Amino acid sequence: MYLIKKLVVCLDQTSLDQTLIQYAAFIAQVNQTKKIYFVNVIKNLSIPKEVLEEFPNLVENMVNERQEAMESMVKEHFQNPKGISLNYIVKEGSLSKKILKLAEEKSADMILIGRKVHLPGTGVASSRLARRASCSLLIVPEGSATKMQRLLVPSDFSDYSKDALEEAIMIAEKHGGLEIVCQNVFTVPSGYHYTGKSYEEFTQIMRMHAEINYKKFIRKIDTKGNKITPVYTQDVNDDPVEEIVAKAREMGADGIIIGAKGRTAATALFIGSMAERLIQYNDSIPLLVTRPKGKNAGILDYILEI
Repeated sequence: MYLIKKLVVCLDQTSLDQTLIQYAAFIAQVNQTKKIYFVNVIKNLSIPKEVLEEFPNLVENMVNERQEAMESMVKEHFQNPKGISLNYIVKEGSLSKKILKLAEEKSADMILIGRKVHLPGTGVASSRLARRASCSLLIVPEGSATKMQRLLVPSDFSDYSKDALEEAIMIAEKHGGLEIVCQNVFTVPSGYHYTGKSYEEFTQIMRMHAEINYKKFIRKIDTKGNKITPVYTQDVNDDPVEEIVAKAREMGADGIIIGAKGRTAATALFIGSMAERLIQYNDSIPLLVTRPKGKNAGILDYILEI
C-alpha cells in the first residue's frame, strides 16, 4: 500500500469538523503527509439574478466566510502542522461530485469524510464516494477518538482482502504494538443435510476449510513481524456485516479496514456487497475502505455521477 501524501478532508461547518480535523492531523503525523485539502461544499445556490445584480459580492463574501471559518477551526484543532501545506477550498454543487472531481484533480491518496449519528444529515455521500473514488476512503463517525491500538480486518481471502490487511500492517509498523485481528465470517450452506452430516458436523467442516484457506492466504503476505490473530465467526443471521461490527465492538476496535472490490474500469462501481453494507450499517467505528490508487471507474469517468 502507499503512504497518504495528499489528503482531502470534507468539512460541513458542524461539530463533526473538529473530529475530522483531529483525524487529519493524526493521519498526517503517521504518513508524513505533504498536502491536505480542507473542502466545504455549498449546495447549489438558487439566488435570483436581480439579487446578484444588487449584491454582486454576495457569493464571493460567502466563499470567503466559509474559508475563514475552516482556517479558524483547523488552527484550533490541527496539532503540529509544520511542513504540511494546508489548503482551503469552497465549492458549490453536489458534495459527491465535487469531492470526486477534486480528489482526481489533486491525485489524492485518501478522502476523509464524517459519518453523522445524531447530527442532521445522511450517509448517502459515503456510499457514492466509496463506489467512485480513485483512492481510499476513511469514514469517521462523530465523536470518534484519534487512537490506534486495535484493528479489525474482515477477510474472505481475496486480493482485495489482501490489500486491506497490508494496509493494517503498514499502520501497525508506524504505531508499534498494534493488535490486528483478521476475521473470516463463514456460513453453513442450506443444503448441508444432503451430505448426511449434522449441522454441527458441517459447521466444523466449514470452519476447518476457513482455517486452511487462512493459512494459504497469510503465506502470501509480508506481515513484517506483526502478529495477526485469525478469528472465525459463524454467520447465523444471514448478515455477515452484523458479525463484523459485533466483533469490532467486542474487541474494542479503533478501526475496521476493508478492501474495495472494484479494481478495473468494468468493476469499479461495485465495491462489494459487504463493504457497501458496512458503510450503511456501521455508525460507531471508523471504517477505511481501501482501494489501490487510481483503480477507479476509469473509462466510465463518473458517467453516473458527473
